[in-house]
Amino acid sequence: MRPETRYAKSGQVSIAYQVLGNGPTDLVMAPGFVSHVEVAWEEPNLARFLTRLASFSRLIVFDKRGTGMSDPATSPPTMDERMDDIRAVMDAAGSSRATVFGVSEGGTLSLLFAHRHPERAQALILYGSWARRLMAPDYPWGLRPDELEAFLEGMGRAWDTGEWWDHGHPSPFDDERHRRWWARYLRMAASPAMAQNVIRMNTQMDLRELLPEINLPTLILHRIGDRWIEVGHARYMAEHIPGATYVELPGEDHRPWLGDVESLLTHIEVFVAGRKGRPRRRVSVGTEALSRREREVALLASRGETASEIAGRLFISERTVETHLVSVYAKLGLRSKSELIRRADELGI
Repeated sequence: MRPETRYAKSGQVSIAYQVLGNGPTDLVMAPGFVSHVEVAWEEPNLARFLTRLASFSRLIVFDKRGTGMSDPATSPPTMDERMDDIRAVMDAAGSSRATVFGVSEGGTLSLLFAHRHPERAQALILYGSWARRLMAPDYPWGLRPDELEAFLEGMGRAWDTGEWWDHGHPSPFDDERHRRWWARYLRMAASPAMAQNVIRMNTQMDLRELLPEINLPTLILHRIGDRWIEVGHARYMAEHIPGATYVELPGEDHRPWLGDVESLLTHIEVFVAGRKGRPRRRVSVGTEALSRREREVALLASRGETASEIAGRLFISERTVETHLVSVYAKLGLRSKSELIRRADELGI
């Protein structure tokens, strides 16, 4: 079953959040520039990523104000307002202290939160993030100011096609199925104009002077070939946050649920839990929760085969097939075989 969506109050604004897992450490995940906590579960790779995080933590995810299922905004909220959404969600979820995990733009919010509320932040994880988004005479990474508007004008195509901003070098993991979902995710998360205004706001930020004042255990992760956020951003933060642990990972995918996900998750697990669990606790939802036999039954059923036909292929009884299908439907959040057939590609079966 997918986690229940609840709401926290940040001032007069309602912030959508979900809690999953029962690990000993609270892990608050601050998403990238836009998000949707419910549509996220429609993408099998992202669902596996989230359930894996929840296997060693109590994971708290949320939509920032103006995005996803949180209250809409008539104008882009300030960074202080968006950063305070983390505090509101933690309060609502009963979390007094947490490791804050910032992805992409969520990393800047996490930095601000850790600096403003060190008593609430137990540790800090930054993935694919930055302290300054635009190039400057003393900062050679990011977009030049004159490139920004041209970039923003072109990025709106993603809301139609699911195209990623890869500068003509598409990831092999970003297939047609994933692009269809990504376009839907963006459309449900925010309008193109709102997303563009958020990015404009991000480009006005410069958090470099705060980095030496971060006095928390900090893990910085970045894929060396990331074409969206250059690796130089991460190297700069690692050099200026005292005692930060810095890990460069192979790969080009900016979105953390694509590419070599396991190495990324392993570093996070060791940092959060102190070790990598062996054996890993079985997750209870999503395709990763299926046993080998359940996967076999689900695959055959998704091709339209009857319980009798599946039983004959696998040399098991029809009753066993039906038992496996009941378990498959529960773990995947499905109501019927027809829904399994219709959503097989989406679920990665």
